[in-house]
Amino acid sequence: MGKAVIRQVGYILAHAPNLLMWHGSAAQQARLQNPDEPWLVAIPDHLRTFEQAVSYPPNQCYIGNLSPAQLAATPKPWTQSDYAGGPRSDWGEIYCETFLYALLCYVDAFDLTAWQASFISEMKDQLSKHPTLSQHALLDSAVTVSDDELALLVEQHAAPLWFGNRLVGCVKAAHELDINLSAHVMLENLVAKASAVLAGWQLPDEALAQVEYVIECSEEAIGDVNQRGGGNLAKAVAESIHCRQATGIDMRGFCAAPVHALVNAAALVQSGIYKSVLVLAGGSVAKLGMNGRDHIKHGMPLLEDMIGSFALLITADDGVSPVVNTRVSGRHTVGTGSSPQSVMASLISQPLKAVGMTTEDVDKFSVELQNPEITQPAGAGNVPESNYKMIAALSVMEGWLERSQLDDFVARHGMPGFAPTQGHIPSGIPFIGHGVRAIAEQAIQNFMVVGKGSLFLGRMTSQFDGISVLVERNRGDEESSTQGQHELSAQLAEAMRKVADVLDAGGQRG
Repeated sequence: MGKAVIRQVGYILAHAPNLLMWHGSAAQQARLQNPDEPWLVAIPDHLRTFEQAVSYPPNQCYIGNLSPAQLAATPKPWTQSDYAGGPRSDWGEIYCETFLYALLCYVDAFDLTAWQASFISEMKDQLSKHPTLSQHALLDSAVTVSDDELALLVEQHAAPLWFGNRLVGCVKAAHELDINLSAHVMLENLVAKASAVLAGWQLPDEALAQVEYVIECSEEAIGDVNQRGGGNLAKAVAESIHCRQATGIDMRGFCAAPVHALVNAAALVQSGIYKSVLVLAGGSVAKLGMNGRDHIKHGMPLLEDMIGSFALLITADDGVSPVVNTRVSGRHTVGTGSSPQSVMASLISQPLKAVGMTTEDVDKFSVELQNPEITQPAGAGNVPESNYKMIAALSVMEGWLERSQLDDFVARHGMPGFAPTQGHIPSGIPFIGHGVRAIAEQAIQNFMVVGKGSLFLGRMTSQFDGISVLVERNRGDEESSTQGQHELSAQLAEAMRKVADVLDAGGQRG
């Protein structure tokens, strides 16, 4: 069986303050109950400018301009940091809302969007100055309408697209009666598609041309009344980013889906079915401003103003890129149970013990990396820190760590959270770019990606879900995996134990 490697990565953020205000689930639901809700009225005073969003240290960490270690050394609160970062990096970019709107127009295959003509002209001017987006004909098929026609469409229940106090466009329903094709749902689907396209475009054209299979693993369910969630967003994105040799499928599993997709992509490549698989996920409109009420109550800016997306290119072994070692993969089974200890054991200690490893053999654990400045004001605590403490406690229970070493373990094997609360986006995936870079720089040998999901949100089961996998340095012609040595040692020890048992039994009989 061959090896699968992570050849390239792409991470993007799109600043979306107007989508937060008008279409984020928290604001939308509150507005239906009471349009004059005080925190809704206060939203404009708590929105960040694009420049503020770009310079925010966790956002810079997400696109790779700051390492997690550098972020940890950046004084808090990060909202008051004087760090000045740019919008582009080696593997990603932070886009303004204008460019996100332009992508909505580009990925609209059924003329569902309509635009103010003057705004299209302004977008074209801005796009002409962008180093890469200017190469794409994003607005050639734009449908323009008069201001009166635009207002009438919104009055007839099209989803409005605002730019400050200016109505610049809308997304129409795709069917008069089907709620699965309502204007709001189509907006969510188009944003997921658009942001996934932006992430895919972080990879070179020649790499995309070689992709044979695409797995899209966001949280949006594409379909109509007869097949809700039928998909296939993956193939729609593949078409838009010119992966002409590719087919694909959607993979859904709440926050755990991206790591499921990574493992499945690696398995497809290892088996030889495909040589190049693209794993990507668009972002979530629903999660924008999810904790906005609490942020405003604490006098904070609305930090959940970013659409997040990523792309991972998984290919056959090139002898250099980090290997996805599927022999070290944990899973939360139906019989695992839902206690934190059981979940962590199934995802961490069990797969490591199976190959003779301990948690000390893993340089970094990439867990749920939600930015704590977003979650703590809402009472959700520091999610990454809690996960690292659980892994450390599990290590003590396994006898791999002394209790006095708990804090040191968290510092050495963990990192601060830096991802936007976009549901599936924070769960394990954000560190992969940093991990690949650290392996290339020989700063680390490996890292474990851990994804967990809340399946109970779908009201079909009370279960959690989770999956993990080890990514490690490519040793080329050397031992194909560091785990090969661990496995051999574990097997040898087991064989010696059996021999000793036989000898001991023979001695007793004699």
